[in-house]
Amino acid sequence: MTAREYRAKLEQARKGQADAERRAASLRRKEATARAAAAQQRSSAARTDRAGIRDSRLRTAARREKEANKAARDASSWETRGARLGRRAAVLDVLHAEAEAEEREAVETVLRRERREAMLRIASEQARLDARLTLTEGYMNDVLRHLRAPKPEPLRILMLGAAAGGDLRIPREQARIRAAVERALHRDLVELDAHPAATADHLLDGLTRFKPHVVHFSGHSAQDLVVFEKDVDHFHSGAVVTAGAFARAIAAVDDQPLLVLLNSCDSAPQAARLVDTVPLAIGMSASIGDIDAITYAARFYAAVADGQSIRSAHAQGRVAIEMAGLLDHDLPTLFHADDVDPSAAMLVVPPTTAPPPPPAPTDDVSEPMASP
Repeated sequence: MTAREYRAKLEQARKGQADAERRAASLRRKEATARAAAAQQRSSAARTDRAGIRDSRLRTAARREKEANKAARDASSWETRGARLGRRAAVLDVLHAEAEAEEREAVETVLRRERREAMLRIASEQARLDARLTLTEGYMNDVLRHLRAPKPEPLRILMLGAAAGGDLRIPREQARIRAAVERALHRDLVELDAHPAATADHLLDGLTRFKPHVVHFSGHSAQDLVVFEKDVDHFHSGAVVTAGAFARAIAAVDDQPLLVLLNSCDSAPQAARLVDTVPLAIGMSASIGDIDAITYAARFYAAVADGQSIRSAHAQGRVAIEMAGLLDHDLPTLFHADDVDPSAAMLVVPPTTAPPPPPAPTDDVSEPMASP
């Protein structure tokens, strides 16, 4: 019998017990009333000298005593029934508790099996991703890493957001960044490619097709991993990518990004290692609040699009958190390669200050004609 069936029988037994106890109590009150009336009639009969009245009152007393006796028998019967139902309810209570415990154990067994299967799937997907990244890395040649001089082209920012469990405001952050850039001084020199539900494939495809100068990641992370989404339509635990695999993906392109910004918790150790691959990296030194991270990112990219240096944009992002009355202004941490000066690194260079293009080659070596 299931716990639900035991619960129904238990409720029925308790209801019957309560009803029996109410009936027994009512009959006991009726018995007491009848016995009191009988005693009163006998007392009244003893005080009268008239034989007719005395006999009438004694008959009434006998009738009331008979009613009291019947009420007492009925009350005893209902009390016995109530006691029996009480014992049945006690047994059913024990059986119900045992059935519930067995059902909970069965549910926990199913959950443990599902968690184990989920971990096996995650491990399999991670192994597949690592194999793909390793294969891509095999085609790379060792080259001298250096900070590319800004070209007269728009700054390309690849925005990757992943909140597989639906607990982060990724679309809000990307909207704030887009709005900040659109209000900036050099908004026409910035291109954004946003993916609010980014998978690992979005990273790999974005690196080769969009060729970003900046890779921005928002989501969950730790010192040694980042969590992307899976290509599914329901909430899930995410696709774990190791920090090493993420760094190798960044390195496995011909034109590597200039900056990687990990706007996610406990990502500073990863950012510190990323400067072996890219010139500049930013990470969070502890767990950062959602609003703090959004505030920092919006102000950082606004400053970049205004033509500020990376050092200045980073400082303005931290100040924006502090001025908003938030607590995590000291968590965003900037790292750079030894041969890179963040105060001189500007990712947006307006055309008026960009170096002039070299003259076009020509085969005409004749002397120019004098003006008339």
